Amino acid sequence: MSAAKPRLLKRHVTAAVIGNALEFYDFITYAFFAVQIGRTFFPSDDAYASLMASLGTFGAGFAMRPVGGIVLGHYADRAGRRPAMLLSFGMMGLSVLALAIIPSYATIGLAAPVLVVLARLVQGFALGGEVGSTTAFLVEAAPAHRRGLYASWQGASQYVANLVGGVVGFALSSMLSADALDQYGWRIAFLLGAVIIPFGLVLRNSLPETLHHDDDIHGETAREPAAAVWRRNVRIIVIGLVVLASLTIFTYVNNYMTTFAQATLHMSAGVAYAATVVVGSMGIIGTLLGGHLSDIWGRWPLMVWPRVVNVLITYPVYLWIVDAKSTFALLLGTALLTFTGVLGAGAFYPAFSESLPKSIRGSAFGTSYATSIAIFGGTTQLAITWLIHVTGSPLAPGIYAIVAGVFGIIAIAMMAETAPMVLRKKR
Repeated sequence: MSAAKPRLLKRHVTAAVIGNALEFYDFITYAFFAVQIGRTFFPSDDAYASLMASLGTFGAGFAMRPVGGIVLGHYADRAGRRPAMLLSFGMMGLSVLALAIIPSYATIGLAAPVLVVLARLVQGFALGGEVGSTTAFLVEAAPAHRRGLYASWQGASQYVANLVGGVVGFALSSMLSADALDQYGWRIAFLLGAVIIPFGLVLRNSLPETLHHDDDIHGETAREPAAAVWRRNVRIIVIGLVVLASLTIFTYVNNYMTTFAQATLHMSAGVAYAATVVVGSMGIIGTLLGGHLSDIWGRWPLMVWPRVVNVLITYPVYLWIVDAKSTFALLLGTALLTFTGVLGAGAFYPAFSESLPKSIRGSAFGTSYATSIAIFGGTTQLAITWLIHVTGSPLAPGIYAIVAGVFGIIAIAMMAETAPMVLRKKR
């Protein structure tokens, strides 16, 4: 017999969101400091080769994401959301601490990059299982009429991490010289994440379990074999994979703005990290607004139309940023691209979760997310760095994002409306 649905308190949402934000802060801090990490662990006379080696190691973490999505997602669907979230968080804490203290290549030679790759693999495994568990918890614990807003915190928490990471990066680049940032400044950013891991574990341990209460989304009663449920839902899982791939490319092209501003536009580190702060701020506002409005107007229109606008403005915005090479153009252009891109993401998280049966919600969401990110998130920054290098065109990131956006729009348009309030009105 299923347990009664627990009452969702603000501190429960906060615990889930802070935990997810902390994990993503640690993961994406690597991307923010890719240039400095490249010089530390992959020294080379060729700056391009050093950056590519650093970004390649960043991509290595994505290889383990599908494994984490399957293993930890299955664990979340069987043992519970809370234990899976605690396990992924603990693994992340260990890997982040390792990244902060691994000696440089100059100190221990080849062992340094090998240890960095191993730490990235552990991070990838942990994050692969994180997203499905957290999203399932938020959807299952939220009141039906606010499910969009609560589930959108999954995406918004990632932008909280962007914002905090951007603030830390901006502060460190402002206070430290370029040499100090290369030698130890980037390590401070990782240590800040590691210090708060114990607090995150305590917060997550206070969460109620949502796996065993009655499901009011699909109304499942009998326990089918997982394989049969997966086969029955293969269409929506494939659609979700395509949408998530598109959103992943958009996200990592946006996250690349820090590296793009420094390595391609030759702007200062302070200005580059300010762009990251803009990405984080607009990401939080836009994602939560998208989730909230999807509770009122429906998931489908919020998923589709903002993404159409985003695709239409991407090329002219990049052209403006590249031609102007000004702080104003970089920051305003980044704000426009981020806001229009994340509105749809805020609606997609609840829509995809509501489309999946509870018995596979954690594993299917987590595996779909992890697989799309392993293929496209791990290669996006490498691909656009390579495209800029071989074509000589700084517009390559925008073109790459446009192509991905078109495929994403086609897939999103194939999804059904799932918002409870909208469906109730239609009846």
